[in-house]
Amino acid sequence: MARTPILAAGGIVVLDGPRPLIALVQRRKDDDWVLPKGKLKPKEKAMAAARREVIEETGHDVRVHEFLGAISYRAGGKPKLAQFWRMQAVTESGRKLARDIKAVEWLPLESAIEKLSLPLEQVFLRNIGPRALKHRAQSERSTRAARPESAARAQATVRTEAAVPNLPAVVTTPATTRKSFFELIFGAFRRRVTSRT
Repeated sequence: MARTPILAAGGIVVLDGPRPLIALVQRRKDDDWVLPKGKLKPKEKAMAAARREVIEETGHDVRVHEFLGAISYRAGGKPKLAQFWRMQAVTESGRKLARDIKAVEWLPLESAIEKLSLPLEQVFLRNIGPRALKHRAQSERSTRAARPESAARAQATVRTEAAVPNLPAVVTTPATTRKSFFELIFGAFRRRVTSRT
C-alpha cells in the first residue's frame, strides 16, 4: 500500500546581474549543498511554503513566478515530494538564516549543478535550470516593453499551483527525452561516486 508522501516545496532562485546566479544552501546536519526547500506546515499551500522556505534559507526576499516541476525520492525511508517554482531574488531580507542552514552560495548555473551534493537535484537543475534562466530573460523583456501599470499587475499575479499526480523520480519538462534523462542520471551518479573515492 502506497504511503502518503512528505510534502516539501522550494525554489530555483535567480539573482539578476550581468551573469545570473542560482542560490544553493548548505545544510548544517551533513554539509550537503542543496536547492533551498523545506516541508509544508499543516494546511499550508505549496507555493506559500516554497516562498517561506526560500526566504528563511537564503536570507533574500523573492518574487515567485511559474511552477517548474518536482522531484520525488525517499527520505528516511519515507516517500517525499518536493515541488519547485522559479523565483527571483529581490533584496536581502535582513533575517538570519534558518538554524539548519550553514551557508548560502550564489553560483552560475553550471557551477551550481556541479556543486549540488545530491545527484537527483543535479539532474533536476540540469534539466530545469536553462528553462528558468530563459523565462527570466523573457520576463525582463516583456516587463520593459509593458506599460508600468501592466507590469505591476503582472508581478502581483499569483499563479495557481499545478496538480502533480503520480510522479516518477524526476519531473521536469515535457521536452526531456528518456535518453537524455538516463544519461544525466548516470553522469550525476558517476561524478558523485568518483568525487568520494
